[in-house]
Amino acid sequence: MSDKFDVIVIGAGPGGYVAAIRAAQLGLKTACVEKWIDEKGAAVLGGTCLNVGCIPSKALLESTHQFHNAQHADVHGIMTSDVTMDVKKMVARKDSIVKNLTGGIAGLFKANGVTVLQGMGKLQGNKQVEVTAADGSTSTYAADNVILATGSVPVEIPPAPLTEGLILDNEGALNIDETPKRLGVIGAGVIGLEMGSVWARLGTEVTVLEAMDDFLALTDKDVAKEAAKLFKKQKLDIKLGARCTGTEIIDGKEVKVKFADAEGDKEIVVDKLIVAVGRKPQTQGLLADDSGVNLDERGFIFVNEQCETGVPGVYAIGDSVRGPMLAHKASEEGIMVADIIAGHHAQLNYDVIPNIIYTHPELAWVGKTEQELKAEGVKVKVGKFPFAASGRAMAANETEGFVKIIACEETDRILGVHMVGAIASELIGQAAIAMEFCSSAEDLQLTVFAHPTVSEAIHEAALAVDGHAIHMANRKKR
Repeated sequence: MSDKFDVIVIGAGPGGYVAAIRAAQLGLKTACVEKWIDEKGAAVLGGTCLNVGCIPSKALLESTHQFHNAQHADVHGIMTSDVTMDVKKMVARKDSIVKNLTGGIAGLFKANGVTVLQGMGKLQGNKQVEVTAADGSTSTYAADNVILATGSVPVEIPPAPLTEGLILDNEGALNIDETPKRLGVIGAGVIGLEMGSVWARLGTEVTVLEAMDDFLALTDKDVAKEAAKLFKKQKLDIKLGARCTGTEIIDGKEVKVKFADAEGDKEIVVDKLIVAVGRKPQTQGLLADDSGVNLDERGFIFVNEQCETGVPGVYAIGDSVRGPMLAHKASEEGIMVADIIAGHHAQLNYDVIPNIIYTHPELAWVGKTEQELKAEGVKVKVGKFPFAASGRAMAANETEGFVKIIACEETDRILGVHMVGAIASELIGQAAIAMEFCSSAEDLQLTVFAHPTVSEAIHEAALAVDGHAIHMANRKKR
């Protein structure tokens, strides 16, 4: 038996590394287990989000957005010609950002006294953690508390088995270093739409196959309708009700994708195919038979609202438990659990977790949709304000989209905020703060927003809830 710790965290992703740092800040002797190692044998910290997910995808999205802006700068009187994209340099920039951030986490671990244990972590009985190193050797550590933060992995589908360089998951999609002429994407979710947008901006012919009949079924219908219109304008060919039935590699260079829709069997040929049909919890091999921790039929770890498993002192957070698979949700769960272990009172408000799709314009929402509320029998009042009526948005040439605020008809409390817009990812934080403090629509109406700013659209949407928007026609009289 090796050293005993107050807290051992298994997994160094956005949930795990944040939990480890927070626990160490609270004076707890903390270790973090991570199986991912680099070519030099050092632990790779940050998990999927930092290394092959959130951060690198945003780097590519930003680079291609800047390229798109340069191509269309003439609207500002900036005349350009022959603008080109060096894709290899774009990918290298993405890799550099990831390297800097992972190095930053290592520095934070060192500064806070978190011990890194390299290898595959497995929870044994009595809160013991077995760590299997890359060479197969094992060490066992004891802990008063264990936090399971192993994240998730991409879902693979039999009709489209991953094939190096041709049929790719999200990690492979981030490493495409030449602009494909034709790109196929299976799944019109967050990853599929973001990766499709990256390459469409560089001139790739993008076809997205979505098995469901409804586009972005979990979002507010107004957001989904607006997004579908804008993506069509951007030449993303999104086929709904299109189920992939098989793939075939042609001459080692192309992929024939077979699919079925309401009209029957069809096929397309693409140079690259990205499989983005969702993610599943990474819990296989995590739990010994005597660990006492239980999984559901889909592989998620059973926990309560404070992320406690059925074993006292054992917690689970992030993508391996119920709730949305979001990095910020995992991080806040990690902080909550560390605080609880240290004896503090803590609770995460799961009703106010923002969701974002980083296309352009961005899609962002927090709280419930109008459809959910009406299905629950809640009487609501709705205010919408288009960015096309915002002076700041006009100046920025970013007038697509809107802000939609849903409030309870009886109490005026804000129940949901939904946006489509150029910087919706930044604006949604204002909505989340308002909802966290149980704001009413009137609270936002009485708040002074700086002029001219894009965030004034939130103010106007709040006013529109009661028909009092200033910069929009057809408002009600007081």
